[in-house]
Amino acid sequence: MKVFRTEGARDAAYKEAEKLSSTFGVNHQKLSSSELKVMEPSIRADLTGGLRWTDPWSIHDPHSLNKAYLIYFQSLGGRLVSGDAATLEHILEGAGWRVATPEGPLEAKEVVVALGPWADTVTKKLGYRFPLAVKRGYHMHYGMEEGAQLNNWVLDAEKGYFLAPMLRGIRLTTGAEFANRDAPKTPVQLTRAERVAREFFPLAERRDEEPWMGARPCTPDMMPIIGKAPRHEGLWFAFGHAHHGMTLGPVTGRALAEKNDRRKDRDRYQAVPA
Repeated sequence: MKVFRTEGARDAAYKEAEKLSSTFGVNHQKLSSSELKVMEPSIRADLTGGLRWTDPWSIHDPHSLNKAYLIYFQSLGGRLVSGDAATLEHILEGAGWRVATPEGPLEAKEVVVALGPWADTVTKKLGYRFPLAVKRGYHMHYGMEEGAQLNNWVLDAEKGYFLAPMLRGIRLTTGAEFANRDAPKTPVQLTRAERVAREFFPLAERRDEEPWMGARPCTPDMMPIIGKAPRHEGLWFAFGHAHHGMTLGPVTGRALAEKNDRRKDRDRYQAVPA
């Protein structure tokens, strides 16, 4: 849910929402300032209105979600092995790939590079050059003052920060920081956003020892790099999803699996004698 401090920002967002709803069929709800107060009574700011997208779901515990994915994967016969992706090598004498793990070399006929901002640790040594950069972002979890509540994720659109109710507490996230992927943390944005957010909502104590930082892998046109590598058999790319990795990750996995299945079917049909 986006909330607005000025009528101009509110009206522009409403107009854009109408366009998106008409084009893509996504649903939204326009909220007056009085409706906002009923929905989110703990917000302290003087707001002109809000915009609530009614179709998306939210995730209150991403770690548990990923654990559930893993359990389901293992129930289908999958196996989780940890290794060093930077050791990936093409097995020239065979038809496949090898990567080093603590349990010994792991070999497979096909491999998917899904390393996000670290994709170049593999792609560069194989001769591929992609215009991949990062947008870094920070978050911190907080308690709430007694009696406070936050019922929806809330984007304070004109101040540029985000609040979301999570299992660990209220998560405050920042805008994008442009920096080298491996540069030291500089959570200046978080400190500034926290000051504004405490005036907006009754946040209490910090619940994390230090701010979390993530690096979002971005391409110049913000489109991910997905598909078969052009110069290596059995190599697939799946990275560069920017801010949408949690949403597009499962979709990308399914798309690659289906594309690979179609390729195998085509090869099998072509191999049938006339």
